[in-house]
Amino acid sequence: QVQLVESGGGLVQPGGSLRLSCATAEIIFRIYRMGWYRQAPGKQRELVADTTDKIMRYADSAKGRFTISRDNATNTIYLQMNNLRPEDTAVYYCNAQLATRSHWGQGTQVTVSA
Repeated sequence: QVQLVESGGGLVQPGGSLRLSCATAEIIFRIYRMGWYRQAPGKQRELVADTTDKIMRYADSAKGRFTISRDNATNTIYLQMNNLRPEDTAVYYCNAQLATRSHWGQGTQVTVSA
């Protein structure tokens, strides 16, 4: 069973920063596209950013504020989130995708509030 272990959520004030991490097995990290999605209350789950080796993609809402990166030594991806806004409040999910195979982490809550 594929495991995606997330950490790093929490409560932060507007304008603040958080870093999320997601660790998985080496075989998954090497061949799957790894990414972050989020789901706010009453809304559909949406892509935030994803990466395949050196290629990164970002949602428009994340461009210029969020950075996705990968550590090949520890099979971990990160999402550095800066200048956070209240509308970034959501549960953030790590995802591993390969063709029709999709695996999800348990989710981590990010709350942006004064």
